[in-house]
This record gives sequence, C-alpha cells and structure tokens, in this order.
Amino acid sequence: MSESTAMTLPMASSTHEKGWSWVVLSSCFIINGFSFTLPKIISTFFKDIIHEFGVGYRDTAWFSSILLAMLYGIGPISSVLVNRFTCRPVMIAGGILASLGMIIASFCTTMIQLYVMIGITGMGLALNFQPSLVMISHYFDKRRPFANGLSASGSPAFLVIFSPLGEYLVNNYGWRGGFLIIGGLLLHCCLCGAVMRPLKQPNNQEFVLRNTDANCVAVHDSLKASRMKRPLFDFTVLKNRSSVIYLVAVTIMVLGFYVPPLFIVNYAKDIGISSPKAAFLLSVLGIVDIFARLLTGTVSSHPRVNPYTTYLFSFALLCNGLTDITSFFISNYNDFVCYCFFFGFVYGVVSALQFEVLMSIVNREMFSSAVGLDLLFESVTVLVGPPAAGYILDRTESYNIIFFTAGSLVFLSGIVIGFGKYFCFDMESSLQCKEAADSAMNNGNGQVKLFKYGEAKYDCKSVLKIPVTLEDLEEQSSSAQTI
Repeated sequence: MSESTAMTLPMASSTHEKGWSWVVLSSCFIINGFSFTLPKIISTFFKDIIHEFGVGYRDTAWFSSILLAMLYGIGPISSVLVNRFTCRPVMIAGGILASLGMIIASFCTTMIQLYVMIGITGMGLALNFQPSLVMISHYFDKRRPFANGLSASGSPAFLVIFSPLGEYLVNNYGWRGGFLIIGGLLLHCCLCGAVMRPLKQPNNQEFVLRNTDANCVAVHDSLKASRMKRPLFDFTVLKNRSSVIYLVAVTIMVLGFYVPPLFIVNYAKDIGISSPKAAFLLSVLGIVDIFARLLTGTVSSHPRVNPYTTYLFSFALLCNGLTDITSFFISNYNDFVCYCFFFGFVYGVVSALQFEVLMSIVNREMFSSAVGLDLLFESVTVLVGPPAAGYILDRTESYNIIFFTAGSLVFLSGIVIGFGKYFCFDMESSLQCKEAADSAMNNGNGQVKLFKYGEAKYDCKSVLKIPVTLEDLEEQSSSAQTI
C-alpha cells in the first residue's frame, strides 16, 4: 500500500465504535439478512419450477442445501481472499457474483443449469457474509456482543419481510421474474461492501493482553507491536485447543440446529392444522427470534455478563435441545405456538452468541481464518443434517423422532461447550496470560501493569493480543482500578 493511500485510511482509535462503525454494522445487518433468508424464501418458487421442469420436491430441495453449503463451505477461500485483498473488494465482488447467479438462473432451461447458478449465488453470499463478521471484530470491542446480536437479527427481520414478498413475486412475475428481481436486489451487497473501510493501525502502538472473561488487562508499556506479514490462511488456529473444542461443538450443533424450522410447518399440517395457521408459526418464530437476538446482544455487552458469554451460549444450547425434545407433548395448535415461541427465543440467543464466542477465543489476526474453518465444518453438517432428518422421517413417519434426535445433538453440543469452557478454555488462556506477562517482565525495558474492573479479579483466563494506541490505554486506565 502506498504512503498516500495509507494516509487516507481512518485510524483505528478515531473510528472505533463511533459514527462510521454503525454504518458498517448496518451493512452487516443487510448482508446477514440476504445470506440466511434467500435459502428459505427460494422455496416459494418450488411449485412453479416443479410444474415447468416436471421434477419433484426432492430435486428442488437441493436449492436451499446448495445455497447453505456454499455459504459455509467457501469460508476458507473467503478467509484467504480477505487476508490478501481486505474485506471491501472481496465483498463487492461477492455482491456482483451473487446478483449474476440469480439473474442468469432466471434464463436457465435445465435443472443442472439452475444448480450451477444457485451455487454461484451461494458463493457470492459467502464472500459477503464471512468478511462482514471480520469487520465487526475490527470496528467493535466493548459493544461487540451487541453488534453481533444486531447483525444476526438481520436474518429473522428479512425473513418477516421477504416471505410475503416472495409470494407476491411468484404470483405476479412467476419464478423467472422473481429470480430476476431478487438478483437486482442482491446488488445492494455491493453497496454494503463499499462502506467497509479498512482501519489503518498506527505505527506507535503497544500490545494489550486482554482478559475477556475476567476483564483482566496486562499492559507492557514499552513493548512495541511489530508488523509481521500475515499468512493467507492461519492454520495455527488448529493448535489452539479452545478453538478445536469450539469447532467440534458447533459441528455437532449444526447437525440438529436447522432441522426444526424446516419441518415445523409440515409437522403442523400433518396433525390437521390449516395451511395459513401452519405458515404463521414461522412468523411467530421469526418475530421472537429478532427480539431474542437484540436482547442477547444488549445483555451480553454488560460488563458483569460479558465474562460469562460462553456459559450463556452453552446454557442456550441446552435449552434449545430440551425444547426440541419436548415436541413429544405437542398435540394442538396452541402447543405449536408455545413451542415456536420458546424455540425462537433460544434459537435467537444461540445465533447471536455463536460468533461472539469464537471472537472471544481467538485474537483478531486469527479470526478470519478461524471463522473460515468454522464455516467449512458447518458446510458439511448442514448438508447432512436436513437430508438425514428427511430420510428418518420417510422411514419412521414420525416427526417426534427427528425432533428428539435433533434436540439431543444440540443438547450434546451445549455440554461440550460448557465442559470445554470450564476445563480447557480457562486453563489454556491462563497459561497464555502467565507466559505473556513473564515475557514482558523478562524484557527488562518496561513493567507489566494489571488492572481490574469492578469486582473482577486479576486471574487471567482468556487472552487476546489487541494492538491499541495510547488513547485507548488512557481510556482503559481511567475506568480501571490498579491492583
């Protein structure tokens, strides 16, 4: 990067959680909405496609699976591109790719052509979604849980809006016209990518070792940050035991996490509930989901709650699993509404905290690679989970079995995260904190200062390397008490 170009970039300290940060967050909200709503509303066009091509539901059902698999599976490639070119150009290219995929799909004459174009659309959405998570981690710190919750609420918000829009498009323009219009709407992803200004780190900066769980901050006053060339993909993420445990837990979770929303409407219809009432269940789930994500983001940003975010994530997974298991007791429409209310709430809590927990485990330099691996693992299980549930349903003709199986998997993932946090996350990061502090003390040119917030002790449990300026240190010192 040339010197003249670098001078035009905003300084990290001048824009951190200020005016432009909220513009970035608004764009992330839109990106999240498009990424997770399109795989759902595309089902609105299934009947027209089935009628025109003479295929069955199992053929059109692959559209949603391909979109989600590409959204998750392109994660590592997106990480490499972000590390090489930064987020802005990657997201703009992704928006163009997603739009072209849907526009060209509207002219397809075979199912194979449709599969390919839908895959290209999913690839474009992946090049928007993963960088949007990276930008949140760059622009937000203290309010990062709230930012993640608000960004994640884009998915249910767009679902509430686009569900009737999908019906309107298919009734007035058919599936081809609907695909063409959606392709035009996806160009908004380019505008969202354009506002993702990279932050210029100042030359005179120091390492801060921040304890995100016990709010412990160790500052080495004289240790300057050396700017090292980052690899295109940081595989050292796999050497972090906490990251590996997280990936295992989330992989188990995704096997059952997305199953209930896909089957709840048909479940209701099969016990005699009318189609309009059954469809309304998704609206109940979506509205509660929005509220839960916003509430979770706000609550988890509180200094007294933030250190326990991982435990809150684990508890939400346990509740989500138990909610699915209780589907055995559903017998009428009121039971379905209650189920969707509680499921929507815990579903929103889990969705709001999923990437926040990952951000608390790895540092900012590693986060792009970490989220790429996470999405890659999820791409495999998201392809396996729903089809496996459909296979079980065809063989057993029992929704209770697939809901029980899905709930058990999510419950198990909550146990893995909870025990991993208690036995591994704290132990590993405490050792990292001690090693970092010892290294700073042995340097001989400075001293380590330890601070505490409120009643939190100085026991370092989760350490992140975060380059900050002297202004940031003064702000932290003014709100902290020296031990």
